[in-house]
Amino acid sequence: MFTGTTPLFQQLATRLADDIVSGTYPEESAVPSATDLAVFFDLNPATASKGVNLLVEQGALYKKRGIGIFVAPGARELLLAQRRERLRADFVEPLVREANLLGLGPTEIERLVRDTIAKEPS
Repeated sequence: MFTGTTPLFQQLATRLADDIVSGTYPEESAVPSATDLAVFFDLNPATASKGVNLLVEQGALYKKRGIGIFVAPGARELLLAQRRERLRADFVEPLVREANLLGLGPTEIERLVRDTIAKEPS
């Protein structure tokens, strides 16, 4: 399930964030406990707890003592905004830098993006 060089707790947090963004866990709904996640994904409970706490620190989840962990109001929009910012920083800025070096303007960049989208399977 989890692969790559990214720490497992971050991969778990990303998986939960994906589920929040996709609507699997709507606002105010309960998410599985760190213990349940550890069992389900065969992770160390401390690792699962660290992944959940990462989303708590970001404001996407909140804990109700003795009751469970819940999706915070506005969590989907928060996570989408964070992802848009990462997309810009990780992909758009490097694309624009390279395009500038190649002498490409916005029209050429847009055409490249559209052509690439057209090649992607639906």
